[in-house]
Amino acid sequence: MPEIKRYCKTLQLHDDPVLIENYKKVHAPGAVWPEITKGMREVGITDMEIYIHGNLLFMIMDTVADFDHDKAMEELAGKPRQREWEAYVSQFQKTTSDAAADEKWQLMERIYRMDT
Repeated sequence: MPEIKRYCKTLQLHDDPVLIENYKKVHAPGAVWPEITKGMREVGITDMEIYIHGNLLFMIMDTVADFDHDKAMEELAGKPRQREWEAYVSQFQKTTSDAAADEKWQLMERIYRMDT
């Protein structure tokens, strides 16, 4: 298995059941704009999952082994339609419409790993 880096991030949605359901629809299979997924792959993100509990989101982001998080997030922000996507999904998120992904999604610190 190839070596990867894993990042975990969190973000809060507005505590509104209608907005939360709409956010889920925006992220349903096939609903995310293709340019967004393509841009993520181009900067070295190999897999991503988002989980939800109430209005709290938890993201698991796997990347290539030599991934430079800050550089990749800056590059991602300049990809086609990325700024438009961030403004669009900001209606659901506790954030501003001009915030980039790395300003919204907060990196989490791993404090435990089960011994293997």
